[in-house]
Amino acid sequence: MSNVKQVFREIDVALGEDSAYAEGVEAVYQFNLNGEEPGVFQLILNGEDSYTTEGDGVEADCILNMASEDFIKMAEGELNGTQAFMSGRLKIKGNMGLALKLQSILATYNKKNA
Repeated sequence: MSNVKQVFREIDVALGEDSAYAEGVEAVYQFNLNGEEPGVFQLILNGEDSYTTEGDGVEADCILNMASEDFIKMAEGELNGTQAFMSGRLKIKGNMGLALKLQSILATYNKKNA
């Protein structure tokens, strides 16, 4: 099973190799994770200058609060973000439209790592 930092590193590498994963989305996603691997991580999407980082150094447009285990499942395509939200496993603050786009960004990332 992946760990949170590894998943963010892999997303960072994927964005560096092909910024098309985040094409059309300019936003800062912040993941406030609790559970087995607590921490704060950001996914900064800005065209070719897209990357991930640990911490909350940039003001976020969309904040997602969830268990680290659920984040890994979501990133690996084992947990649908909408279902996680509807069941209370994912709480979202900020731009809900961006949260919906995140699902497709992670799905694209997943195809690369399949």
